[in-house]
Amino acid sequence: MRTDVVSEGRPRAGGTGGGRRGAGGRGTGLWGHWLGRYGEEAAAQYLLGAGYQLLDRNWVCRDPDLRGELDLIARYRRTVVACEVKTRSGDLLAHPVQAVTREKAARLRLLAARWLREHQRGGPPPLQRATVLRIDVIAIRTAARPPYQLRSLDHLVGVA
Repeated sequence: MRTDVVSEGRPRAGGTGGGRRGAGGRGTGLWGHWLGRYGEEAAAQYLLGAGYQLLDRNWVCRDPDLRGELDLIARYRRTVVACEVKTRSGDLLAHPVQAVTREKAARLRLLAARWLREHQRGGPPPLQRATVLRIDVIAIRTAARPPYQLRSLDHLVGVA
């Protein structure tokens, strides 16, 4: 597994940090939604800057036997990459990557395989030629207080 780290930058994301954190510091309500979208935008910008092509965002599988969402789906050369993005503010909570358990990684692999099956049929030729499916995690930490500046972005490659 390879890890890339980017620090002390600010992602390009819209909106403001309205909302509050609930008990235990976990993101709730509008705050949690905003922070998640902020992290996903930072991750998308990072991937684009690293030469990836974004294929999909927030894809939802509605199959009752396999419900779930993939945050970002990208392509790098002949590899389709499903990225789980985890964002945390401040340093009090565990590292964001710890939220991706072995079970979660296995579920992400099933979701990514479903996405690929659905999109290879009739998809553009580059997608039809994709030969590798990979699951990555992008873990993001921001400052604890406004303006929630990006502190770090860790890209863990091939977690499942």
